[in-house]
Amino acid sequence: MFTLLGKEIKSFLSSLIGYITITVFLAVISLFMWIIKNDTNTDSNVLDNGYANIDPLFTIAPWLFLFLIPAITMRSFADEKRAGTIELLLTRPLTDLQIILAKYFAGFLLVLFSLLPTLIYYYSVHQLGNPTGNIDTGGMWGSYIGLLFLGAAFVSIGIFASAVSENQVVSFIIALFLCFFIYTGFDFISSFALFGKIDNLIISLGINSHYISMSRGVIDTRDVIYFVSLIAIFVLCTRTVLESRKW
Repeated sequence: MFTLLGKEIKSFLSSLIGYITITVFLAVISLFMWIIKNDTNTDSNVLDNGYANIDPLFTIAPWLFLFLIPAITMRSFADEKRAGTIELLLTRPLTDLQIILAKYFAGFLLVLFSLLPTLIYYYSVHQLGNPTGNIDTGGMWGSYIGLLFLGAAFVSIGIFASAVSENQVVSFIIALFLCFFIYTGFDFISSFALFGKIDNLIISLGINSHYISMSRGVIDTRDVIYFVSLIAIFVLCTRTVLESRKW
């Protein structure tokens, strides 16, 4: 499994996909955090909002992940199917679950690599605070953990979408739709006056409410269980898709 994991990471880093993804993510985040001034949302620019925090990172990053993570994961299984190597991969002395997890963790590690350079933003705001260090460190780490869980969930969805189709573009579109719907779709559905008292239950089915909860700096067991369950569901769905080839 670890050999396949290493192979997948090398595959990402030997192509332009990994570097382009990380570069685009950091460039867009940097523009919105430090340069672009949005008159309708003063929180979008660290230098203008007057507060020592990096909240713009945690507001913008999920929307970037909606596009970047499907782009990372779309080739995981789709490329194997297109190249005709999927059968060879499945005949290795690895279970289907181990193959899926190897590809999943490779995608997640790339997401982690993209977030590590953003710690520079924290250091910068930490130094710019008045007095120096006047920043909610606990809240920041909670937001980072929430963002990692969100990214991990998106990766599991992307891996599933890649297993469904052998066309990378189709896989990207499926992953984008599923990520968008699970992230904001339930909030949109709950806005209709149709469900009455179960509106909160509907909202809790989406990623957004759990991500916002973690972003407050409080790691609630319910939020952790939600993300772990969501990841497990899509990993098992991917396993079912792969096993269906043997039926």
